Amino acid sequence: MIITRSPLRISVGGGGTDLPSYYREHSGLVIAAAIDKYVYISLHPMFEQQIFIRYSGLERVQSIEEIQHPIVREALRLMKISQPYLQITSIADIPAGTGLGSSGSFTTALLKALHALKKNLVHPQELAEQACHIEIDLLKEPVGKQDQYIAAYGGITCFRFLPNNQVEAWPLNIDTDTLYNLEDNLLMFYTGYSRSASTVLHEQDVKSKQNDKEMIANLHFIKDVGRESKAALEAGDLERFAELMNIHWEYKKQRSACMSNNHVDQWYQLARDNGALGGKLIGAGGGGFLIFYADDKVRLRRAMREAGLQEVRFRFDFEGTKLIAQS
Repeated sequence: MIITRSPLRISVGGGGTDLPSYYREHSGLVIAAAIDKYVYISLHPMFEQQIFIRYSGLERVQSIEEIQHPIVREALRLMKISQPYLQITSIADIPAGTGLGSSGSFTTALLKALHALKKNLVHPQELAEQACHIEIDLLKEPVGKQDQYIAAYGGITCFRFLPNNQVEAWPLNIDTDTLYNLEDNLLMFYTGYSRSASTVLHEQDVKSKQNDKEMIANLHFIKDVGRESKAALEAGDLERFAELMNIHWEYKKQRSACMSNNHVDQWYQLARDNGALGGKLIGAGGGGFLIFYADDKVRLRRAMREAGLQEVRFRFDFEGTKLIAQS
């Protein structure tokens, strides 16, 4: 039995500039934070010649080529798993399609388990590169790279995505008091909506490939906001960071008409009226989780609860994708 886990994430700054359609021309910069909500993968050898896969669906097949789940199929091919005697089970703390990078976490956790099966040591950089290769190169999903990289590395990490497809990673230089205050004052609420990130990102991807001036200018600005967010956090200026969250959200909404909706806009304003200094919708947009930096957490929690939103409390994860059991 092999069990791995991979953290979900929140995007702290620069989100959207990690798509190949942007960074291959202009380079991207993202700050992301792994959180203590996880995707778990278990692998168990079987005596029968079959692959038994449990996720939100259920598959029992005789060969890799028959697998319907695209990430599982491509991961097994990539890792050259030739003998189909496996049971693969996936469970998660948070539903997929809610903006927390679950697809990247699923892929890195699965690859980590397959490396353990083959008794390989794998560096977070290689793990993230393989996960990106599956989702972006093989499956042609119009998604970015931050999810796979922050899942692999963990922590609050800065990533620079270079035009030659290289990725530079380094931890945010944030002091302990600022880290604890940030962790304590960030509140996350589930909107009740889920969506496909690739569907929401398709418009951005197409316009970036067409060199649409408004889209490119928007992403340039978002990247600058990411740099300013990094500077604010490293200086311990959390009020400025909260202000930049608002600016980021206003520009993010301009990228697509489906980025927000009337309910999200109303909840966002309700939060701003009840103690939230700044906030945004996490992930590609269209649903999932709203996150706020609040100076009056009690007031904000009460307002959101009365509006019918469920809070999900979290801490940061500094371990990344890891093997948690092998026997």
